[in-house]
Amino acid sequence: MWATFAVIAAAIVAYVTEKVPLELTAISIVVAFLLLFTVVPYRGPDGAALIEPQHLLAGFASPALFTVLALLVIGQGLFQTGALDSFAQRVGVWGGTSFTLALTTVLLATGVLSAFMNNTPVVVLMLPVLAAIASRANLSPSRVMIPLSYISILGGTVTLIGSSTNLLVAGVSRDLGGPIIGFFDFAGIGLILAAVGAAYVILVLPRILPARATMIQEVGAQGRQFITQIVIGPNHPLLGESAVAGMFPTLKRMTVIMVQRDHQALLPPFEDVTLADGDIVVVAATRSVLMAALKGNNSLIDPGHDEAAARSVDEAVSGASALVLAEAVIAPGSRFIGRTIEQAALHTLTGCVVLGIQRQSRMIRMRMSDIRLEAGDVLLVSGSTRQVDGLRQSRDVILLESSTTEVPLTERAGRAIAIFLAVVVMAASGLLPISVAAIAGAMAMVPAGCLNIRQAARAFDRRIYLLIGSSLAMAVPLEVTGGAAYIAMGAVGLLMDQSLAFLLSALFLLIAVMTNVLSNNATAVLFTPIALSLAHQVGADPFPFLVTVILAANCSFATPIGYQTNLLVMAPGHYRFADFLRGGVPLVILLWLTFSLVAPWYYTL
Repeated sequence: MWATFAVIAAAIVAYVTEKVPLELTAISIVVAFLLLFTVVPYRGPDGAALIEPQHLLAGFASPALFTVLALLVIGQGLFQTGALDSFAQRVGVWGGTSFTLALTTVLLATGVLSAFMNNTPVVVLMLPVLAAIASRANLSPSRVMIPLSYISILGGTVTLIGSSTNLLVAGVSRDLGGPIIGFFDFAGIGLILAAVGAAYVILVLPRILPARATMIQEVGAQGRQFITQIVIGPNHPLLGESAVAGMFPTLKRMTVIMVQRDHQALLPPFEDVTLADGDIVVVAATRSVLMAALKGNNSLIDPGHDEAAARSVDEAVSGASALVLAEAVIAPGSRFIGRTIEQAALHTLTGCVVLGIQRQSRMIRMRMSDIRLEAGDVLLVSGSTRQVDGLRQSRDVILLESSTTEVPLTERAGRAIAIFLAVVVMAASGLLPISVAAIAGAMAMVPAGCLNIRQAARAFDRRIYLLIGSSLAMAVPLEVTGGAAYIAMGAVGLLMDQSLAFLLSALFLLIAVMTNVLSNNATAVLFTPIALSLAHQVGADPFPFLVTVILAANCSFATPIGYQTNLLVMAPGHYRFADFLRGGVPLVILLWLTFSLVAPWYYTL
């Protein structure tokens, strides 16, 4: 037992100090226990070994672990297809011109989504929306990014699939013969704590966080404009659109430089201009705007300038390979210098299609097809993964590796949403166990075309896999050697004369502190057997104790290492470790006091 405590203490120190990579620490824990219980077996009264390698490694095959990984794949499918993009953009403008109203709308939407899907893709989805809101309000993103992470964690405390922590507690409880936790079994008290926490996050937190450098200052290059052209065909969405106040409503996020009509160039402002078949609209727009215009069946931009190019893009989208956007610089001495896009024959040579041109020196007022390339011009190209990778071999262009991005396949967004809703319904109704529903849903994402095998594999986070597997490995000797019972009996000895309400409050505070030092998943797995033992010692219903573990282990607000979404917002918000202490410690205390007051009434203790 004491050797087990020593290994766990060393693991906590390693996780907190981060002197050693997390992956190495996680696997070292497993190796330490394997060696310990192989060299010095822990035997029962009959002489049989009670802890064997298969027991310690069983965590890596835990249904709870595979449920978490499957939900990550489903979330990746939703993200890859852009299934929630239009919703996120709509949420971003519902608030109108009021920053507080817009922020509240986005954060509440994040909390609701986080109750039914993994928090990480929700935060990834809402990050650009929140950054845009902060930019319009001329505020630093550091005022809003931590609230985004916190609200997603709070939303995850409402349902069983809202957080991997909840699934792990339910899985460990089931394995240890404890109560079976249902989909909405703790939704009532979870909603109360989430509502109190949301009020703090929305009304107080943005006012106490420091203002740091703005997103635009840090990543100004992302706002550069590419010149591209939109060819109006017989079935184009812009056909027949008229200018209003000198601008085309559908192109409000683009700068229309000119409209080429036959041999006439129409320049802004555009008064009484209606787009007709055969018009060529030359625009300047950022890469993100061009990507949005390229998505879906009714895309504004024809991805190719000839039939062969269009077929190439269609094959990339319909096949196993995704459609990829990337940036490539015209190299000094390139054969393309002085040639137009058509003369350079980049598509013939590489299969890639040029969507836009960016030139630092001046604004270009001509059709993209008439622009003669210069050294240093940046081309925005599209193609399959294989075609874009082929640009690395070219001596005429230099591929900017960090610029490669896959275009969401929005025409398959409906399938991704249908799969996601089917998983939620199956799990919530009890028709299928959550592990079965989640794994089946993750598998369905691939044949449905929402993900290919490579994209699905990218959703598997080895850090999460190793962290959860090693945490489950720690729980085995903690339980078998009597370590959990020892801690429980120690707590009972200190609190024996106290009420159940006081006992739950003390347990909540202890777990809330530990989850910020270790991690929410590791803390949940370690304290679930302790909570069950504690309930057994005092002769109480174990269910409120398990709910205490779930809610307290989700209070990972005070450190960036407490939860992965905290790490996710750290860079965009330009945060320091102390910023999480400033914003998270008051929230942890607030939730602890709320739980201490509400739990006795809610569970009639």
